Amino acid sequence: MAIKRGSKVDKSFSSSAMTDLMFLLLIFMLIATTLINPNALKLMLPQSSNQLKDKAITTVSIQHKGGSYDYYVELDKVAGIAGIEQALRTRLEGQTEPTVSLHCDKTVAVDEVVKVMNVAKDNGYRLILATQP
Repeated sequence: MAIKRGSKVDKSFSSSAMTDLMFLLLIFMLIATTLINPNALKLMLPQSSNQLKDKAITTVSIQHKGGSYDYYVELDKVAGIAGIEQALRTRLEGQTEPTVSLHCDKTVAVDEVVKVMNVAKDNGYRLILATQP
């Protein structure tokens, strides 16, 4: 006498829920990446045809405000060149090949740019001058 099973297990897999989940993740990533702004300061950078693909560990920004300059390390305002040097030391401590990206407005005097370059040279940081393509 043959005994038959009453129910069989269906081995198929429905991937429609997985497709919906992947679509939602894709939409989330597209929206999140467009909202990320690496440098929230609005600077008019000089133009250049040479662009590097190196990734900087931190950024230094100089913004011209009337007759004075505002200095920022990332988005934190610092007091002058000494403040930049101190902030970079704390941020880049223990890093191998520390790289700093320098963002300067077009109207910033070359003298101020050279001061930041000297800070990077004195501390052994690699410096990238940010430009617009």
